[in-house]
Amino acid sequence: MNDVKKADGNISDGQQDLIVNVIYDDIYIGQSASQSRTLSEADIQAFATVSGDVNPAHLDAEYADQTLFHGVIAHGMWGGALISTVLGTQLPGPGTIYLEQNLHFVKPVRIGDTLTISATVTAKDDTRKSVTLDCQIVNQRGDQVVFGKALVIAPTERVSRVRTHLPTMTMFDLGARQAALLNSVRGLEAVRCAVVHPCDPASLQGALDAAKQGLIIPVLVAPLAKLAAVAQAAQLDISGIEQVDVAHSHAAAEMAAAMAAEGKVEALMKGSLHTDELMRAVVNCAALRTKRRLSHVFHLDVPMYHKVLLLTDAALNIAPTLLEKADILQNVIDLAHALDIKEPKVAILSAVETITPQIASTIDAAALCKMAQRKQITGAIVDGPLAFDNAISAEAARIKGIDSPVAGQADILMVPDLESGNMLAKQLDYLAGASSCGVVLGAKVPIALTSRADGAASRVASAALVKLLAHHYRKLAP
Repeated sequence: MNDVKKADGNISDGQQDLIVNVIYDDIYIGQSASQSRTLSEADIQAFATVSGDVNPAHLDAEYADQTLFHGVIAHGMWGGALISTVLGTQLPGPGTIYLEQNLHFVKPVRIGDTLTISATVTAKDDTRKSVTLDCQIVNQRGDQVVFGKALVIAPTERVSRVRTHLPTMTMFDLGARQAALLNSVRGLEAVRCAVVHPCDPASLQGALDAAKQGLIIPVLVAPLAKLAAVAQAAQLDISGIEQVDVAHSHAAAEMAAAMAAEGKVEALMKGSLHTDELMRAVVNCAALRTKRRLSHVFHLDVPMYHKVLLLTDAALNIAPTLLEKADILQNVIDLAHALDIKEPKVAILSAVETITPQIASTIDAAALCKMAQRKQITGAIVDGPLAFDNAISAEAARIKGIDSPVAGQADILMVPDLESGNMLAKQLDYLAGASSCGVVLGAKVPIALTSRADGAASRVASAALVKLLAHHYRKLAP
């Protein structure tokens, strides 16, 4: 086999995948080409995304079950696209110009059907260099599902090209898991929530949106003159919403904490003040404290990961000690249980997966695993130290020889310190397209805590978390 020169100038050891055509003079009556393709749900979603055809017969199983076809079916023109593939890549191949195509749709195509697409030459026109082809598609049972005729102008010059590399397409529904979180609390009554100093458009809009969705009954704690000015500038209607007047953001945090301690509200939501202002007021309110340390959890919907990730602690505890980490870990495990993750898998992260005295977080990780083994930490499968790749990818763990029930299946990522956690959370948000929301645990009431840069959607999802936890705390007080 001859070597083939690659586009980058290197020589490959074998023949590259080439795409070649059949010129008009070499085409004969009865000549045919075919290929096979199995329909997947991702194919339907991709075709709908590219075409904009969101007919529920193709995308909504509940609706499709009530139709003539009793289930989801492929777009008819997906079959037409498969015929075009045969004509454009095989017969005649590169250089073909489509002139006409008629199609008859005989039977529906369903997810899992394997189709054979064929085109057979039936006529040639030497004047126009055109070719007529009978086209048909049959399924795995031999049933014809599509047939028709195509008229094309065939190429007259030979083409042999390296097949174009296509990007990998991964279908995911941005925000779907956050939507599932919102749906999971629809049946619960809204909880009274003190919204602390919502004196910018994003935090005020988030609180109002959460109220409209039945998540919270907001109590706006802020300097009322400033709040009114923000609402007016952003054209937001706050009439009819309970408001508590305070002098400034510090006073708003203290008032909200006092209201929670007195049982006047069941949750807190951070507005436009600094996190440490709100947390200082909560910490200083003895009636709100529990035996646990306060800690923050990000609820992350990362498109390229197959389930929700809980990340802790990336917002409150800068450099927690081992015992503080034990509290942080138990807090997030309890949240996972509230989210109906019955036995969450926890990855204790470090830079490496081996225990070494030079990296203190590996020692802490090993100790936390032993604490879980001895029931000092309960309710989860805990493993560590694990590097990030091993926690997320079972294949990475396999390559490194790591036998772990958590690798590739982590529900919870526990970081060594705030610096690494904050960077990881923002990387997942801004580079991996994650949808995130956040909550503070370890107090008598849940606290919705988001970044001041977060939009209304993140604040609404955080409100869903505090609603879920507030109802959970009614049954099992922290």
